Amino acid sequence: MNKMSIDIVSDIACPWCAIGYARLERAMEQLAAEYEFEVQWHAFELNPDSRGDGEPILPALARKYGRSEDELRATQNQMMAVATDLGLNFEKIQERLVCNTFDAHRLVKWAGEQGQQTALKQALFTAYFGKAENVSDHDVLIKCVESLGLDSAKAKAVLESDQYAAAVREDEAKYQQAGVTGVPAYIVNGKYLISGAQEPETLVQAFQEIGAESD
Repeated sequence: MNKMSIDIVSDIACPWCAIGYARLERAMEQLAAEYEFEVQWHAFELNPDSRGDGEPILPALARKYGRSEDELRATQNQMMAVATDLGLNFEKIQERLVCNTFDAHRLVKWAGEQGQQTALKQALFTAYFGKAENVSDHDVLIKCVESLGLDSAKAKAVLESDQYAAAVREDEAKYQQAGVTGVPAYIVNGKYLISGAQEPETLVQAFQEIGAESD
C-alpha cells in the first residue's frame, strides 16, 4: 500500500474549506485500495484580528469584497446547495457572525494529539455553518469537544492557557511564507500544492499523477 500525506491549510470560518474536505474524502475513498492517506490540518485565519467580531456575515463580506449583499446571498445559496449534496449542514451559513478562530485552531492542535483532529474540525464546521454558533466562544468550543467524547476539562485548560498558541502562529507563518494566500490549500507529500475546493475527480487524477511520479 502506497502512503500519501496531505497537509490541509484551512480556516474554520471558510465554507469552501468544509466543502473541500468533503470532496477530498470522496477522492480518498475512491483511492483507498491504492493509497493510505495521512491528513494533517494547519491553521489559517480569514479574520486574524478581533475587530468586526459579532458582525453579521453578509454586510461584513460585502464590505471586504466590495460586492452587494444580494450578490453574496446568491453565492452563499449556491454554496448551500453544493454542501447539501455532499451531506454537509450549511443551514445557517447566512445567519452566522464574523468571529475570530484562533482559539478554535488551538483546540484542533490539541485534538490532533487525541487522534481526533479531523473530527473536531468537522464538528466546528457544523457548529458555525449549520447552527450559526460563535466558534470563538469557549462554551461553544467545549460543546464541540464533548460531542466527540473528548475530555472537556483538559480542553478548558487549553483554552484558559496559551497552550498551542505558538504552534498555530508557526503554522500561519510557515504557509504564508510558502505562498498560501487562500484556503483551502493542500500540500501533497510535502511538495505538491493543490489550491481550492477541487472536485473529487480532479483530486483523484492529481493524486494518481503524484503517485506515479513518486514510484
